[in-house]
Amino acid sequence: MNTQKTWFVTGASKGLGLSLVKQLLDKGYNVAATSRSITDLTKVVGEHENFLPLSVNIKAEDSVTNAIDQMISHFGKIDVVVNNAGYGLTGSLEELSDEEARENFDVNVFGSLNVIRAVMPHLRAQQSGHIFNVSSIGGFTGNFPGFGIYCATKFAVQGFTESLAAESKSFGVKATIVSPGYFRTNFLAPDSLSTPKNEIQAYKEVRAVQAAHQNDINGNQAGDPDKAALVMIAAAESVEVPMHLFLGADAYGIAAQKMEDVKADMEAWRELATSTGFEVEA
Repeated sequence: MNTQKTWFVTGASKGLGLSLVKQLLDKGYNVAATSRSITDLTKVVGEHENFLPLSVNIKAEDSVTNAIDQMISHFGKIDVVVNNAGYGLTGSLEELSDEEARENFDVNVFGSLNVIRAVMPHLRAQQSGHIFNVSSIGGFTGNFPGFGIYCATKFAVQGFTESLAAESKSFGVKATIVSPGYFRTNFLAPDSLSTPKNEIQAYKEVRAVQAAHQNDINGNQAGDPDKAALVMIAAAESVEVPMHLFLGADAYGIAAQKMEDVKADMEAWRELATSTGFEVEA
């Protein structure tokens, strides 16, 4: 019987999820992985004795719960969960419709929450486990014109993961936020990156950023997703589990700049902004 940890990875038919699944299988881990299509998943991963492909609609709670039940029935346990399913969305806040914005939140945010609700009873019962929620460097800084809604979904992932870590700590369950920079996956490909149905040409910066991501950055990203997957595996096996796991030299640079900017604003306004308490009477 395989005594390696058992992983559950969503959105595994492409991108970072696919790289992670392949690396895990190469190392002998038990892996249950999800995609909307089992055919697509088995085509890119292949057949392995310790691999369980699952067809899941991440937006449907019953579909997610059924997948977790199948995994527990098949492997007998669940150790590491990776909420990777999601997609990119470009467009200014003005031009994206309510429907477009909500769909991005439904997949990127509420899909992960569906998984968390389904797995936590099992992890609490065994008093162990590790949940990786894949965010983005765009979940740490929103300074990307045309990515406001996408960044908002990933900011949400950052927030609820920090709370999850605090809530689950007493049960022996750990949580990590994964914030990748640019990795050479199909994230920016036409079938993965959604664009506004009704573009407003007045947004010159947004159109320029959108075009750059579609035409220049796509296929030229510096990050190797296989190496990113190995870092995630190392984090899962480490004694000191990080809550914040930035991936890529670019992510580190952008995060450092954000922290410097916040610190500068705080210091510039410290005296006035901290003088807001009630006066203490003598």
